[in-house]
Amino acid sequence: MYTFGPIAAAIAVVSTVLTTLTAVATPVAGAAGAAVAIVCLTAVVRLAVLPLSVAQVRGEKARARLAPKLTALREKYAKNPERMLAEQRRVYAEEGSSPLAGCLPMFAQMPVFIVLNGVFTSATIAGAPNDLLTHTLGGIPLGARLGDVLGGGLTPQVLVYISLLVVIAAVAWASRRWLTLPALRASAESGGPELPGARMMSFLSFGTVAIAAFVPLAAGLYLATSTAWTVAERLALRHLITG
Repeated sequence: MYTFGPIAAAIAVVSTVLTTLTAVATPVAGAAGAAVAIVCLTAVVRLAVLPLSVAQVRGEKARARLAPKLTALREKYAKNPERMLAEQRRVYAEEGSSPLAGCLPMFAQMPVFIVLNGVFTSATIAGAPNDLLTHTLGGIPLGARLGDVLGGGLTPQVLVYISLLVVIAAVAWASRRWLTLPALRASAESGGPELPGARMMSFLSFGTVAIAAFVPLAAGLYLATSTAWTVAERLALRHLITG
């Protein structure tokens, strides 16, 4: 997949950006310069998708306002699903919102995550050795996976990797506690129906921990930074956006 033309080109671009950021960060961060570069890249990506995050929160608030209308439509057209969907689309259009708005930031970041994973999986990039693979965090190569460091027992490197997974798990808990569950309660209080399995789906954020355990450390660092950013950003936007 990473040899496919457009993806290979994107990997080369991201590699160049990270190499430049690493050169800037190394005098200050030392051996962790490349890790700092990944955090900086993550921040740039999150700022780039900020308009989508704003649309996500506005869509969330719009769905809360529209919940009584949507419930009424479901009851009115329960035996006519096609008409019900058409009426729901009309209501969303009148509100200037979309039920898909909540997925936009995640979809926008997926290509970046895939490319970053490719950068730290490829031994060569654009025909040259991938020097980024020589950089480490806590003594662990940024291209290493959890399985690569487990063979030597409970080493400091294993503890570093486990610490990253614990951070991601803590962020997932915070996301469920402060973002997902309040949204479910708000929907119920406004008359919206509880979707089947909604409570179970609220635990999906913990899937990030499993993903981080199987991708390069660099990609796990991106996930940790991005998910923490998501929680802080959503909490801030919920207070700043009033309608």
